[in-house]
Amino acid sequence: MNLARVSKLSALLCAIATILITSSAFAATTNKTRQFVQGEKAKVSGSIVSRDGDLVRIRDKKSGEVIVVSIGDTTHIERKMHKLPFYRHTDLDVTALLAGLTIEAEGVGNSNGQLEARKISFTPDDFAIEVAQQHQVLANKAAAQNAQSTANQAANAAGAAQSSADQAQNSADQASLQAEAAGVVGLADAAAIAAVDQRVSDLDDYKIESENDVYFERDSAVLKDEAKPALADLAKLAKSFHGYLIEISGYASNTLGSKTDQKLSEERAAAIARYFYEVQNIPMRRILIPVGYGSTHPLASNANAEGRELNRRVDVKVLVNKSLEEGL
Repeated sequence: MNLARVSKLSALLCAIATILITSSAFAATTNKTRQFVQGEKAKVSGSIVSRDGDLVRIRDKKSGEVIVVSIGDTTHIERKMHKLPFYRHTDLDVTALLAGLTIEAEGVGNSNGQLEARKISFTPDDFAIEVAQQHQVLANKAAAQNAQSTANQAANAAGAAQSSADQAQNSADQASLQAEAAGVVGLADAAAIAAVDQRVSDLDDYKIESENDVYFERDSAVLKDEAKPALADLAKLAKSFHGYLIEISGYASNTLGSKTDQKLSEERAAAIARYFYEVQNIPMRRILIPVGYGSTHPLASNANAEGRELNRRVDVKVLVNKSLEEGL
């Protein structure tokens, strides 16, 4: 083995060791939850990792520590200026506090060691950037696989072409080094993928306690009176659980065009959210951002009136954190 290759392999091993040491140190830091002294003023920034009703857990950008932010009726939620499309109803901004969103919170420590937030601000573009970074991580992983494939092909060429064995072996060595280098990147990416997945899959930690479909008239986002008793029962059930959240998903029947259907599905979801808030006294912070899915995920065919009636709906779910229910 030539000295140049030995040198490169040594550098790779050092890089791997550095990544492993850094990962271990990062893991030790990220398992730590910061405690605030009562009355302590603080301003923090980080990505939401989970929510339990009024409690939002974020990963602090600077320290990597977990910070528990408590939100209440007096917490002011502010959406900063942004370039990318985002849900149009500013009065529902508090519902946007989903896992993966980067926020800034300022407030004072309470008796539980949490940061009682006076103000929370966020920029929707930050979440879009997180998604883009995840795609880049996956692209790097694919690059590592392609490099390994190149190494294998070069090694086969060395065996098949004896007359050019030296040249083919050199090519194989180079491709192998590229594969090893990509593998180092892959180690770092594995941690990054895990971190992003943890942020954006928070709902996997919840179980559905109750679910109900609410149906709307054609081209309408007005909540019908006959649907309200079932929603009232759902609200009563939700309040019986600690740390509950309500998920609201609106749909349309593919009769008005994709843009209009999309807007209509969002307005239907928003109508349910406002009913819970204005009539059933469900805090907006207990509602996950009402999402409109347009005419996707139909329950039945839109080819007939009966099917379209079933597709003009909003799906409402009461979610409860599994860990809280299991006493963990």
